[in-house]
Amino acid sequence: MSRVLSWIAAALVGGVYGIAGTISHSVMWGPIPIGMIVAAIACAAILVAVRTLTHDRGAAVAAGLGMIGMLVLISGEGPGGSIVVPASFAGQIWTYLVAGIVLLVIAWPSFRRLPVRTEAAVAEEPESRES
Repeated sequence: MSRVLSWIAAALVGGVYGIAGTISHSVMWGPIPIGMIVAAIACAAILVAVRTLTHDRGAAVAAGLGMIGMLVLISGEGPGGSIVVPASFAGQIWTYLVAGIVLLVIAWPSFRRLPVRTEAAVAEEPESRES
């Protein structure tokens, strides 16, 4: 039960970051796309934090789905005719950037499951140099 609730919470958090990043991705500071840079760092940071703190790839998947789901939801034409993510080069980069960040964080291997070298394994190895 707690695992499902953590997935729901992760999806909600991912959705909030997806909305914030999608709205702010088009901010430019001269020729520098500062909005896209900050939004990508924030989205990557929340995904890494969810994956690290929960030790659960499923929570990271839920956060990523929430992020991508909200991006897709608000990218279309709104009821008033407004478009948050236009079909421009920057809009396409933002869409693929979020998907790439989500895939990278989800696909990253889990380091806590790597085999650990124990003292017994060290004692069994032959010595390389004899005096």
